[in-house]
Amino acid sequence: MKRVAAMAFVVLASVSCAESGAGQQAAAPADRPRSSTPVTATAEQTASDRSTATPSPTAPPPFTSKVSRVSRDRLPYSWRPGCPVHYRDLRLVTLSYWGFDGKPHTGELVVRKTVTGDIEKVFKKLYDRRWPIRKMKLVDAYKADDYDSIDDDNTSAFNCRRATGSSNWSNHAYGEAIDVNPLENPYVTASGSTAHRNARKFTKRPMKGKGVINPGDRVVKTFAEVGWEWGGYWSGAKDYQHFSKGGG
Repeated sequence: MKRVAAMAFVVLASVSCAESGAGQQAAAPADRPRSSTPVTATAEQTASDRSTATPSPTAPPPFTSKVSRVSRDRLPYSWRPGCPVHYRDLRLVTLSYWGFDGKPHTGELVVRKTVTGDIEKVFKKLYDRRWPIRKMKLVDAYKADDYDSIDDDNTSAFNCRRATGSSNWSNHAYGEAIDVNPLENPYVTASGSTAHRNARKFTKRPMKGKGVINPGDRVVKTFAEVGWEWGGYWSGAKDYQHFSKGGG
């Protein structure tokens, strides 16, 4: 009887040990250590990375230009019957230019239809080089008054007028000339004077300054590449603002 009881105790002890081992195995996964990098720490690190990342600079818009026919009502003052070129032979060029404020702008020029390609090529290069221009609007904004347009430092092209100090038509009257930053690049007489007081400090060349044109610089060379000559090379009077197709 004692032997049977002892055997029963051994069986019960074995079953109890088996059940205890199974319980330990089932609990083991819950006792395993978690990942060494908590989820919350990863999120915080990601947020930190975003806050310290250097934003990529936004590139300025590319140069654009558009050539279109110019209507008579866009030229109420600068064109009239008897001008050497009919307004139907002129074109409006709307193009990008780099401003004195270091930002891109859109301006307008009226030129003869035969030179629109020259204008687009030149001003694309000037824009790509970030060469600054004060402003660019049609001279009609000044009622075609050349003095007022120059005094406001306006870059303009076509204007049916006579050449300075002459009874002959200016190349502006043919739509084959342009005045660039006329305040920084004034018309200077042979005696060294200029009609515009706000331009007197710019009568010497060479000189440094924003929007200033000097002999042999990138602006002069860029115009020369398309066959336009610079008034700064004239003998006697100098017209530093002036570029024209074939000179004059």
